[in-house]
Parts: sequence; structure tokens; C-alpha cells
Amino acid sequence: MTCNILVAFYSRSGSVESLAQAIGEGAESAGAKVRLRRARELVGEDVMALAPGWSEAAARMNAAYEAPTATDAEWADGILVGSPTRFGGASSELRAWLEGLGAVWFQNKLVDKAGGAFTSTSTTHGGAETTVLSLYPTLAHLGLVIVPNGYGAPLSRVAGTPYGSSSVSAGPERRAPTEQDLEIARAQGRRLAEVAGALRALREARS
Repeated sequence: MTCNILVAFYSRSGSVESLAQAIGEGAESAGAKVRLRRARELVGEDVMALAPGWSEAAARMNAAYEAPTATDAEWADGILVGSPTRFGGASSELRAWLEGLGAVWFQNKLVDKAGGAFTSTSTTHGGAETTVLSLYPTLAHLGLVIVPNGYGAPLSRVAGTPYGSSSVSAGPERRAPTEQDLEIARAQGRRLAEVAGALRALREARS
């Protein structure tokens, strides 16, 4: 069954953006309609100027992606959320959007839709699993059926995590997600779209 997938993410340097794009590709390969949305900064240009390249990257991505809204969440049959790791947890930019979904939560608008998460860290063992896991309680409160990666994808034992896709950008220069990272992300998008389609059929059968 055709379904709608929302990939809502925050990315500062582009690593999470690359994973989001791959997830979207995977969902589309399963026949889904996909919306990619980037959460916006919560700080001003003066703070952004302290990190080289931040303002430029934000301007580029904000021109490419609309900001996520509650309407996007209602439209979706499955929602994947992505964030860079911030001290072992999700970024405040992504969390601000999630915490703004109170109205759709109160109305049970997201119950029995599919949900998942993904991340990128600056260092090896820098908090990928804790970041993804920190997002799952929020998805549970919204009523989403959480769909982890597991180990079904061929590369799952050498890339990503069983909880969600991930990459590491450590090094003297930012390291982009590897092709293995991106393939795991595509598999995550495909898997979530398949489950989201099944859940949509279930919801429609109930109505």
C-alpha cells in the first residue's frame, strides 16, 4: 500500500542530512511518498558565527528544505526523526519541533503510525545508540509504533545500530557517511515504509 513518510531532521554540517536523504530514497523504493524537513536553529547568527561553516550550511539547507510542522506529522503514515548527538542525546533543535506536537498528541492524531530515529556522532562511541534511544520515549508518547533496524539488512553487522542508522564524522576534516552507512539508512527507510503501509491498512480497516 502506498504510504506517506516524513523524515524530520536537524543537521549542522550535513552528515544527518545525508542519512536523511538516503532514508528518503529507501522509503521511495518501497513506493512511499516522502517529505524531507529540516528543523531550524534556535540561536542567532552571533552564536552560529563561532562555529566555522555553520551559518553557510544552515543557509544552504534551509533553502533546500522546509521546516517540519504538525501538519507534516498528520500527513505522514510513518515518521523518521534524525539528529546529531549532543552529549549523548538529541539536539534541542529537533526536540523543539517534537515538543511542539502537543496538539496532535492530545488528539491522538499519530497513534498507530510507524516511527524510527537516526543520528550521527562526531566521535567513535560518541553516543549514537543513546541518542536514538533518547528519542524513542517521545515517539512512544505520541503513539507511534517504533520500528528499529534490527539485523535484517545485509550490512547491519558492520554499520548503523540495531536501533537506527548512524554515522561517525570523526577526523581532521568532517567525514561524510560511508556508502555502508547510507545503505543501512536506505534499508531503514524501506523497512519503515513497509511497516507504515501495513499500519495504514490496519487503521483504514478499523474506520
